[in-house]
Amino acid sequence: MLSIDRSIIDAIIAHARRDHPDEACGVVAGPVGSDTPVRHIPMDNAARSMTFYEFDSMEQLRVWREMDDRDEEPLVIYHSHTATEAYPSRTDTDLAGVPEAHYMLVSTREPDTEEIRSYRIVDGVVTEEPVQIVDPTVDPHAVQSYMFGQSPTTVDYECSPGR
Repeated sequence: MLSIDRSIIDAIIAHARRDHPDEACGVVAGPVGSDTPVRHIPMDNAARSMTFYEFDSMEQLRVWREMDDRDEEPLVIYHSHTATEAYPSRTDTDLAGVPEAHYMLVSTREPDTEEIRSYRIVDGVVTEEPVQIVDPTVDPHAVQSYMFGQSPTTVDYECSPGR
């Protein structure tokens, strides 16, 4: 399962919509061995294509060196599909070179819909995994529904002098 912060998902979706109609691509880095994605790194699609993405080789080298210097690794490798569902194409599957990574796809085919899916791709085998979106501003133990006016007693909110 991929557990990822809502703010990172929002940034990925914004990047995908901004680059539409071309595919957007990038990575989300996290501490080595943690499987906790924390740093969104949008990258340029060197292919500038509506149907294909390719990291710019110099940018990729710079980003991978930066992650190495920060003791990070690419935990999520993402890209968008502009006219199809968020499912890896044969090309996506063939080019998946980091077996430990989560491969996230975002479809921008519908302008008002968020279609986000994540996969593990190992030796050409695609396995979809659940995505848990975490919102750190919400306490998961807090009461999330309120029942006002459900008390059997009558409450008088009128304020009168002398009471």
